[in-house]
Amino acid sequence: MKIVLIDRDGVLNEDRADYVKHPGELVLISRVGEAIARLNGAGIKVAVVSNQSAIGRGIISPDMLEQINGRLLSELARAGAKIDLFLVCTDAPGSPSERRKPAPGMLREALSHFRMVPADAVMIGDQLSDLRAAKAAGVARFLVRTGKGAQTQASGLPADILPVSVYDSLMEAAVSLVPIA
Repeated sequence: MKIVLIDRDGVLNEDRADYVKHPGELVLISRVGEAIARLNGAGIKVAVVSNQSAIGRGIISPDMLEQINGRLLSELARAGAKIDLFLVCTDAPGSPSERRKPAPGMLREALSHFRMVPADAVMIGDQLSDLRAAKAAGVARFLVRTGKGAQTQASGLPADILPVSVYDSLMEAAVSLVPIA
């Protein structure tokens, strides 16, 4: 694996039904910094690909999203982890572009940015939209049980997106990609 594409809410930080509206509401999920540092250490590129409809819905401003993501990057840096590329789609669900998951636009953009092919990549998410975007982009699919992941799994994974590897957390998924020596 050369690149890991990661959803933000529910995978890196706790998902909130009312959206993360300012940096103080951003709460990282346990061991995500360690997981990303493990991938970084193995030379694997890490790209966040995240729908952020709170902007399209008028709940937060683009500047506030930048501040929230800045806090995320700072928290990860404290764990020795870095994100190589951060892509967001701010479309509201009612007017989606090709970038808004489940469409594969952001995933293809990340692959193009690093000049990689789908076989080089895995998408790690907690929702069906993440898995559908990965399937459409030809990328391997990992579901984590954090965020909405347990609910997504319990609802049953559609046959058309299989195979999907399922892990309890981002850390468990990272260890599957970069085993403990």
